[in-house]
Amino acid sequence: MTKFELALGLSQREYEAICAGLHREPNELELGLFALNWSEHCSYKSSKRFLKLLPTTGKRVLQGPGENAGVIELENGWCVAFKVESHNHPSAVEPFHGAATGVGGIIRDILSMGARPIALLDSLRFGEFSDPKARRLCVGVVSGISHYGNCVGVPTVGGDIYCDDAYADNCLVNVMCVGLLKKSELKRAIAQGVGNKILLVGALTGRDGIHGATFASEDLVGETEAKRPNVQVGDPFTAKLLIEATREACQLPELIGLQDLGAGGLSTAPAEMAARGGVGIAIDIEEIPLRDPTMTPYEILLSESQERMVLCVRAGSEQKFLQIYRKWGLAVAVIGEVIAERVYRVRHEGRTIAEVPISLLVGGAPEPDFVRIAHRTARGGTMRPAAEAHSALHGDRSWCEALKRLLHSPTIGSKRWVWEQYDHMVQINTVIGPGAHDAAVLRVKGERFALAVTLGGNGRYCALDPYEGGLRAVCEAVHNLLSVGAEPLGITDCLNFANPTVPEVLWAFEQVIRGMADAARAFELPFVSGNVSFYNQSETRKIHPTPIVGMVGLLRDIECRVPMGFQREGDQIYLLGKLSGKVGGSEYLKVFYDAWGDALEPTDLELERKLFQTMLTLAQQRLLHSAHDVSDGGLLVAIAEKSFVRGLGAHLELDDLSEGNLFGEWPTRFIVTVAPEREDALTELLQSGGVPYRRLGTVAGDALEIAGERILVEELRQAYETALDL
Repeated sequence: MTKFELALGLSQREYEAICAGLHREPNELELGLFALNWSEHCSYKSSKRFLKLLPTTGKRVLQGPGENAGVIELENGWCVAFKVESHNHPSAVEPFHGAATGVGGIIRDILSMGARPIALLDSLRFGEFSDPKARRLCVGVVSGISHYGNCVGVPTVGGDIYCDDAYADNCLVNVMCVGLLKKSELKRAIAQGVGNKILLVGALTGRDGIHGATFASEDLVGETEAKRPNVQVGDPFTAKLLIEATREACQLPELIGLQDLGAGGLSTAPAEMAARGGVGIAIDIEEIPLRDPTMTPYEILLSESQERMVLCVRAGSEQKFLQIYRKWGLAVAVIGEVIAERVYRVRHEGRTIAEVPISLLVGGAPEPDFVRIAHRTARGGTMRPAAEAHSALHGDRSWCEALKRLLHSPTIGSKRWVWEQYDHMVQINTVIGPGAHDAAVLRVKGERFALAVTLGGNGRYCALDPYEGGLRAVCEAVHNLLSVGAEPLGITDCLNFANPTVPEVLWAFEQVIRGMADAARAFELPFVSGNVSFYNQSETRKIHPTPIVGMVGLLRDIECRVPMGFQREGDQIYLLGKLSGKVGGSEYLKVFYDAWGDALEPTDLELERKLFQTMLTLAQQRLLHSAHDVSDGGLLVAIAEKSFVRGLGAHLELDDLSEGNLFGEWPTRFIVTVAPEREDALTELLQSGGVPYRRLGTVAGDALEIAGERILVEELRQAYETALDL
């Protein structure tokens, strides 16, 4: 076996760069270290050039990109830590454990910032449910998420699911975690102070997950059974103990830094901590607690066994930390120390068996040649939809029947089957949970303010127009928070794409980022954390460009939260924002025409800004009885969703009954209701804010009625609630 075969994922050029940096050839163990640290998953070598385009600073930002999670300041000394990551490849191979360990990993990212994890959200993509494989993957993924989240005691409060043939071979499992901390509790993943000690805490180290990061940095091709050893196995009960023990350890002043052991395990985390502190680290391999004493140093360092963390503590304080973790029944050991030489040194029984410069190992991966080439040659390229585009709508079907069928689409329909498996009330912070609104709302105990959180994205938009799709992904997250009355504060993202060596894919990646960046600047919102997942393709298909955007917002008064559904008969229904647009990219076109549409309606960022401020003002003045943004499915789907909450119907007065107007998904729209006696106050605010509006009708009865045609809300609900019956 050659060294190139041993070092999964390293190119000839990268191997030569390693030799040049070391001034010698690496040994097998050192090559394994570089394979993990220089993998796409860990190094971002193909994406970091483009990620620099995203705005990352703001007045509330305490920690931006570069740590385990981003941190935004709230009120009264409280802060929120949040991040989203992918576990796509592991979930495609072993859906239960792949999804479960994705939950565990993101929880530890939040924990390592000194925060208590308080909520999870998941954004999932599968093939069409007519395919048994897609149904099997969905059942396995949802079971894994619910098992881990429920057992560890962190509620799953939101997310989304889309079904599309583009994800038939590569399902997407993106998980976001949100945590609360006081400003004084903020921690960093850093090692400092020569002579200070390195501790490994949590679970025992085993052989699971070896080369997991390199597995996530290549196309998912070939026999999936052979890739099962790359998938880690999680233990949520150990994770719960780790949370409580680490929260206790964080109170000790001798704690200098802590880092989650995620991708790459001990091959990456200690080196990253040393890089942040400008020091080196020496590890004694024989001190690491093992599940199997026959493990080799290569297996020990590259293992991705779950529920483990690395701590850097002040020399002489080790016993305090050992006592805490032993009290909680966890493995703990002093495995090394901080050294002056800026190297990662691995020792075995007093003998150095690997030593590499920190600067070369961390951040030293050369940018691939294809990035520079594609950046120059692929600009201005176009995505080619798999289905032929159609612009002319010609259906003569009843709007009632069209609405029923659309509500029964798995992408549009109720996700109750999923979220009823999640414990979304544990920790008793959940005020608005899954299925109840566009965003979840979480109380901060003892405070008047609350958090609003959301996670989602639409890959079909990005396949049609990656710039507009990226822009819409941010705007949609903003809309979700505004719908509950919250002010958006910060963004995290997970960028899911196919093979970046394909120029078209890398061009789409850049365009998506440019769209996201322009939207974020329009709202003055920073990106504080994120993740990139490339190589989501098989021999036969690649996924849509799929940016998933997570966002947190501040609801200054929890009593001012705005409901989603119709609240009482007689309320007046209004449409705010962009009153007409193109139908391209809609679920309606997909369901009824198996088409995408020629183009997306461009987003008007100036109108978005006006609507942003107006919606906040309307919520603060308590003018709104309900609010819901118009997104997937279009106008009638949004109205139907509002009717399901209390079973109230509506008499709608619509001039345009075309398919495009009823089911188009152009951006920048909200449907709100207001008491009749406050209509004048509403319209006055809209006019002063420069926001277009149109009265749609009145909340009334138990059916939706348009131009003499009516359908019972209960009949629509039946179609909606049975869409995802797995």
